[in-house]
Amino acid sequence: MSDIRKMMRPYTAVNLKEDAKNRKMKLADYATKLTGALGVTHLMALSQNGPRIFVRIARTPSGPTLGFHIQQFSLTKHVVASQKRPYYTMSLYDHPPVVVTNNFGDAAAPPHVKLMRITFQALFPAINVATVNLSECRRVVLFNLVRRRKQKETTEGDEKKEKKKKMNTDEEGQTNATNDDDDDEEEEEVVEIRHYGIKASPVGVDRKVRKLVQANIPNLCRCEDISDYILGSAAATASDSGAMSDSEAEDETGHVVLPQRYHGRGNSKSQKSALKLIELGPRMCLKLVKIERGLASGDVMYHAYVKKTPTEVKAQRLKFEQAAEMKKQRRELQESNVAAKKAAMEVKKTTKKAHREEREKGVMERLQGSEQGVDEDNAEE
Repeated sequence: MSDIRKMMRPYTAVNLKEDAKNRKMKLADYATKLTGALGVTHLMALSQNGPRIFVRIARTPSGPTLGFHIQQFSLTKHVVASQKRPYYTMSLYDHPPVVVTNNFGDAAAPPHVKLMRITFQALFPAINVATVNLSECRRVVLFNLVRRRKQKETTEGDEKKEKKKKMNTDEEGQTNATNDDDDDEEEEEVVEIRHYGIKASPVGVDRKVRKLVQANIPNLCRCEDISDYILGSAAATASDSGAMSDSEAEDETGHVVLPQRYHGRGNSKSQKSALKLIELGPRMCLKLVKIERGLASGDVMYHAYVKKTPTEVKAQRLKFEQAAEMKKQRRELQESNVAAKKAAMEVKKTTKKAHREEREKGVMERLQGSEQGVDEDNAEE
């Protein structure tokens, strides 16, 4: 979760702390509280059910919601530990990354593939090529759609069933395992996520001079003069052997002429530089399970395991529409009942007030009449 937040920087809640009281809240509740106040456009919810980890990506405030099963993942620390020269700077996460979607097809792609591509692109702010500052493009997030052989997930109950199937043979003496082999050959669509950092180094300059330009001070203890290091004496060459950095790409296909000044010394405008991608992590392998039309609610637009006919889909949609209509009618009825109760209360209050005023008026008249009678009696005496 921390690695995902770091990958989504700077427009993400890096220091968000979850409260145990909010675990029973729905995504719609979070969307209601966060969308208007903080301008949140997407919600990513991680959940775990036993050994399985799921992530839901929802567009606020009305959906849709895509549910993924995280089949495999590698943390950032694991990726960095496998590298000889990791790449990290404090300013690397000051700007959003460049999004690359690969193998998602064109206009003829299935609807759920199109929706995945649009959702992944919308997670990050769009880049205007005409006005972009090249120094802000420091990272790349790759979403690669791969079609591979389906991996069958088995549990303890499934293993027992498989043993029983192997024991039951048909008339020809063949086992039922052949059907399982056919199922294993089915293909599934998986999205691989990779996170890279972009590193550039000037080209056309001697390697030793380039190290000095980039402020990588070499070990000069065996050199009597700087010329010994530049010209390459035997001792200096031996001490400096194998010092090539990851950014010194030998393939000329990675050499580009910079239209603007790029991050790092020596990467000036109109200068040829070598670009290299260094993986930052994390790695994830996602399988799309379900797409819901609303915010974690509404009819199911796509399901990886449950296939329905158009008639069933139409019936399900009609069911949701009827439920929504009934909910609307109940709300209207409740509002009318509340309004009627308020009107009755107002009438009751008005009636009570009128009765109270009449009683007070009668009491005052009786008191005034009694006082006049007493005055008359006193006058006769």
